[in-house]
Amino acid sequence: MTTDVTGERADSGDESGPGGGPSLRACLEAILLVADEPVPEVVLAQVLERPRDEVAEGLRALAAEYTADGRGFDLREIAGGWRFYTREDCAPLVERFVRDGQEVRLTQAALETLAVIAYRQPVSRARVSAVRGVNCDGVIRTLVLRGLVEDSGTDPQTGAILYRTTGYFLERLGVASLDDLPDLAPFLPENIEDIEDHERTRA
Repeated sequence: MTTDVTGERADSGDESGPGGGPSLRACLEAILLVADEPVPEVVLAQVLERPRDEVAEGLRALAAEYTADGRGFDLREIAGGWRFYTREDCAPLVERFVRDGQEVRLTQAALETLAVIAYRQPVSRARVSAVRGVNCDGVIRTLVLRGLVEDSGTDPQTGAILYRTTGYFLERLGVASLDDLPDLAPFLPENIEDIEDHERTRA
């Protein structure tokens, strides 16, 4: 982000893309809005078909603007990539909203996703989505924010983040361990790997 002679901010990447399409700024925001993991600059550059230096400049300009404007979120470079995060001083409000303001029953989608994770853990988002037949990224984020699901490392073969249920999940169910859960595993598909491969092929 630069400043012109009048003192007004001139944002990098505001120009329209090829053929009058979305600007670099808009494209970066759109992609990062749906990303649930840090996205490397090189990946963004490849997807947008723009020079990496231009993408890097655009990312830093956006991050600086969000900070200067005091937005409730910021754009951070972390773990080799870029991702939106809730601004640190807003964390207490977000936690209150998730834990206290959302004391309602879980949606059917959340219950189904939680059941798959509980019985197949540790499990990746791709496998959960394969079982349910729909994308579960948003639902899993909600379950993580509500303290029912947590990161359990990465798959050594694919590098995908794995998820498992938490102690809070057991507490809410009133059971001492996962061994006390009802035996529902036989009702889940046995050919998870085949389903996942099919989903990857379609993607």
